[in-house]
Amino acid sequence: MRQKEVSILIRHLPGNEDIPFPQYQTAQAVAMDLHAAVVQPTRLLPGEILLVPCGFAVAIPAGFEAQVRPRSGLAAKVGVTVVNSPGTIDPDYRGEVTVALINLGTEVISIERGMRIAQMLVVPVPRVRWQEVTGLPETSRGEGGFGHTGR
Repeated sequence: MRQKEVSILIRHLPGNEDIPFPQYQTAQAVAMDLHAAVVQPTRLLPGEILLVPCGFAVAIPAGFEAQVRPRSGLAAKVGVTVVNSPGTIDPDYRGEVTVALINLGTEVISIERGMRIAQMLVVPVPRVRWQEVTGLPETSRGEGGFGHTGR
């Protein structure tokens, strides 16, 4: 079955034409890899947060968002993840796409130009219209919160 496609406007920022646009790594991948557009190798110390540029800007269509997520291999192998995961790129944002990375590992990591640092997933998002009521429908869970199923 052919997947639905959405056309999204994208442009390289000056001096970043060598940085690949977000791209799928396999035929069935749902998220596209984002690449670092750092000018020179940049150290990411343990515990440090670093805003890494990606070298492009996009125009996400109304009714969609782009979610920025960690790359599982980078997170599992060296402890580098996206600090605000998932990050959101709104339809009205036109600035450079950047990724807030955090090093949760114990070693200094070098962020290199062109390195795959995160993933981006574009998803539809409905607009919410709140409907105020005096009571909510009952469920078997009820008001059970954090950890309620482990009791």
